Amino acid sequence: MMRRLGAAIAVAAVMSGPADAQTSYSVLDWEDLDGWSEDDHAAALNVFLETCPDMKDPEWGPICAYGDHGAKDARQFFETFFRPVFVSDGKPGLFTGYYEPELEGSAVPTPRFRYPIYRRPPEVRAGEQWLTRAEIENGRVFEGRGLEIAWLADPVDVFFLHIQGSGRIRLTDGGAIRVGFGGRNGHDYRSVGTELVRRGVFQSHQVSAAVIRRWVRDNPVAGRELLQHNPSYIFFREVNEVPAARGPLGAMNRSISPLRTIAADPAFVPLGAPVWIEKGGKEPLKRLMVAQDTGSAIKGAQRADVFVGTGYAAGQKAGRIRDGGRMLVLLPIETAFRLAPEG
Repeated sequence: MMRRLGAAIAVAAVMSGPADAQTSYSVLDWEDLDGWSEDDHAAALNVFLETCPDMKDPEWGPICAYGDHGAKDARQFFETFFRPVFVSDGKPGLFTGYYEPELEGSAVPTPRFRYPIYRRPPEVRAGEQWLTRAEIENGRVFEGRGLEIAWLADPVDVFFLHIQGSGRIRLTDGGAIRVGFGGRNGHDYRSVGTELVRRGVFQSHQVSAAVIRRWVRDNPVAGRELLQHNPSYIFFREVNEVPAARGPLGAMNRSISPLRTIAADPAFVPLGAPVWIEKGGKEPLKRLMVAQDTGSAIKGAQRADVFVGTGYAAGQKAGRIRDGGRMLVLLPIETAFRLAPEG
């Protein structure tokens, strides 16, 4: 039975943020997971082991060591050491998608490539609010400081690169660079899609990344103001040490994997934990993923962003994902029953 815990303190040892009185936990049986027996557990185990050694809670250490050296049957490994836990904060499940863009750019400003992406200024500190997006873009705070990494041709591409947090840029000189998350200005993310619906421009079912992109390009003045509705601003760093065949770096500073990595809220889901996904919609998804990433818009116990891959096709697919469903965190047995002792 689902149990509301008075032991919100107990979750702090497992998750990175405190649970509140509305958070509840229930331990389910493996038979309750729709499609569990049909998944490729070996593929999920390989992704899990990429980041498992970085998990610091002592309950994960022996599990990671066994998975790395002794697990022969991946499904049996997960069923032996974990229990699926449904974590609820009272909000319905929501799945979206994200991807790694591939863009054209320049190492120097040109008449075509004139919209920069920046390294983090030294005065910007984690957890502190700095200038808003509008203040940055409408001011001259970066002028002459040499913080530019590259220049892009379209401010909408810059904005969506901020949303995705990483990307590959093909340069006009024939070279290429890869950029990853380097910091943020400390302001909360605001959805420009939600703002377009609030203004009556579109209905909620009409909004997608492609629709937003077209509307901003067709309405350059109003479009600039719309993008600045989101005060959050992302800084980047070059991550050229990551091989081209590997995915971008996630929040655990490891490459993430298409359709096996999710971004989740670490207040409810430990970074590195396996998570069973049951996503509805036109393209249902039932598989074991790993929470290897986070995002400023990903808040809540049943909220996840599915990493789709790299490039244009991945971006198109990611933009279509906005579906309901549920997710269950696979936690070490002792942890699971400590959180939900009556599960």
